[in-house]
Amino acid sequence: MPHVAIKHFPASLSDAGRRALVDAVTSAVTSAFGCDEGVVSIALEPVDPEDWNERVYVPEILGRQSLLCKAPDY
Repeated sequence: MPHVAIKHFPASLSDAGRRALVDAVTSAVTSAFGCDEGVVSIALEPVDPEDWNERVYVPEILGRQSLLCKAPDY
């Protein structure tokens, strides 16, 4: 606890870029939940743009609006 799953269009992240993202998310999560970083897990899942609506937008954004803390602007 807690687990963060980040779905995104495929992007080339350098090792330093990936580490910076993971560090920033870990810091935010540990601060918000008051937990140790050792209990945080983070997954990065690339999703092809042509699959985005079917795999992410419809089921996770439209279908779970009550859980969204931030919705996309479109």
